[in-house]
Amino acid sequence: MKKPIIAMPCDADYTVRGFKNYFDDANAKAIIKAGGTPVALPPHEVDMVETYADLCDGFMFLGGPDIDPTLFGEEPIAGIGLTSMLKDQFEIKLCQAAFKKGKAIFGICRGAQIIALALGGNMYQDFPSQDKNAFIKHGQDAPIIYPTHHVRTTSASLAQKILGENPYVNSHHHQTVNEPGPHLIVSGKAQDGAVEIIETAQNDQVLAVQWHPEFLYQTMVEEEQLFSNFIKRVNKWQPK
Repeated sequence: MKKPIIAMPCDADYTVRGFKNYFDDANAKAIIKAGGTPVALPPHEVDMVETYADLCDGFMFLGGPDIDPTLFGEEPIAGIGLTSMLKDQFEIKLCQAAFKKGKAIFGICRGAQIIALALGGNMYQDFPSQDKNAFIKHGQDAPIIYPTHHVRTTSASLAQKILGENPYVNSHHHQTVNEPGPHLIVSGKAQDGAVEIIETAQNDQVLAVQWHPEFLYQTMVEEEQLFSNFIKRVNKWQPK
């Protein structure tokens, strides 16, 4: 059986020569183990997204820099970090094209926020300062290979079927989804109300988590199942 091609938009670091595009080997290795073929997509011309959406079988949106708030109608607040407008625009358009073509989608950390924005939702620029109920340490000081807080999943959700009722996760973010939009539901939250999981309301086309399972999957079975489930969804959502 042909291994599905999984598109991964690159992460970006800012250097003296501008943004450097790459993705972490941990994501590629997780996809290879699950049965997919990872392909890196650099964020260049936005008009290339339709071609990518046709060529690739599944789409995985990864972690990375903060998202430019002007894309969801806000001015930047003091708590926002480095942003890349080109990367943001490219990924939002790519997600919209993939969703429209019926391709399976998986999101990690920043990727969850990109998916929410692409499908009509919005987000917090800096959850700890913008939500009075925030108290969980979402930017852990412990090594990222260790989980540090729990998430409560919604009954009968895809997330709960994969992860159980109270998964233990790592945490490396300060932005998060606020409202998921018309196509998505929130299916997991931290104890302080931070959105940790979103998924499509009517089917299993989209699933995204706010943490980093690519650093947990080798020691935690439920985190590995996020990747194996994604590949199953990719094969299921192939055009007939």
